[in-house]
Amino acid sequence: MYKLLIRPFLFLFDPEKVHYFTFSLIKTFTKLGFGGAFRSLYQIKNPKLERELFGVKFPNPVGLAAGFDKNAVLFKELSNFGFGFIEIGTVTPNAQEGNLKKRLFRLKKDKAIINRMGFNNKGVKAAVEKLKKRSLSRAEVIIGGNIGKNTQTLPENYTQDYLECFNELHPYVDYFVLNVSCPNVSSHAKLNDKDYLEELISEVQKANRTFEKQKPILLKIAPDLNNHQLDEIIQLVASTKIDGIIASNTSVTRDNLVSENKKEMGGLSGKPLTEKSTEVIRYLYNNSNGAFPIIGVGGIHSEKDALEKLAAGASLVQIFTGFIYEGPGLIKRINKAIISA
Repeated sequence: MYKLLIRPFLFLFDPEKVHYFTFSLIKTFTKLGFGGAFRSLYQIKNPKLERELFGVKFPNPVGLAAGFDKNAVLFKELSNFGFGFIEIGTVTPNAQEGNLKKRLFRLKKDKAIINRMGFNNKGVKAAVEKLKKRSLSRAEVIIGGNIGKNTQTLPENYTQDYLECFNELHPYVDYFVLNVSCPNVSSHAKLNDKDYLEELISEVQKANRTFEKQKPILLKIAPDLNNHQLDEIIQLVASTKIDGIIASNTSVTRDNLVSENKKEMGGLSGKPLTEKSTEVIRYLYNNSNGAFPIIGVGGIHSEKDALEKLAAGASLVQIFTGFIYEGPGLIKRINKAIISA
């Protein structure tokens, strides 16, 4: 029903406007008592789906990637669709508008999206206020906190931005993601410098040790890294002992696209990244001998796409653009395929 009726209607409108319209629609339907119906329709509970990774027990290995629920306003409602975990953010210390509109584009023929949102969010304190309600929720979903820097922050203060978000969110999320690979933020080069990443990770880990219960910390990398850069990531994980990697973020490449707006600036997500992100996962896993957990994301539009990432070495998977194009039924289909595999 989603692909035949709902998606064609939603795709008539501006992508960013319809995103917030969909949020309102999901909230309204949940308040009207449809949450239970969504759970019975989409959720699957089975011991074969449970995963324990870096000390966190996931009810199933299919998560929602960061960027969908930036401000933690819909995690309870989204959990009804069967997600095993939801990653909020990217969150920055202060609220910011992001880049100028129009900044979100559908590439329908390619089953893809290009975005140059620029970390638009309401700031870390607003996210915390929403997450405080989590204990009152029936949602069993695991929450990840994806954190970044404000656009106007000077390079010498980048680390402080990450630390502020980390310290504010620490009591309310189950794991953290350091987003250093978004192509839509300024001064991108420093965030990919190996020496700086070692410094950043070290400082965040130091802050983590000040809490009674430490939280796992992961690094989100780009899909466009060459083998030498991926080798540096493997070395970085070994030297810092960071808990894992998310592979991968959006891409700046535009290979083999056919949609009219393929030349828009921004990060590309969706079906064109399927093989590229899977190969990044495979390279990291094989060349590290499976030394660290990998969350696989990028171009998952089917059960086959998800199973390929798991076979390549991912322990968990996340969807985003596939959720928009395929609908919530994709989560259930992936989980059923994992049970049957």
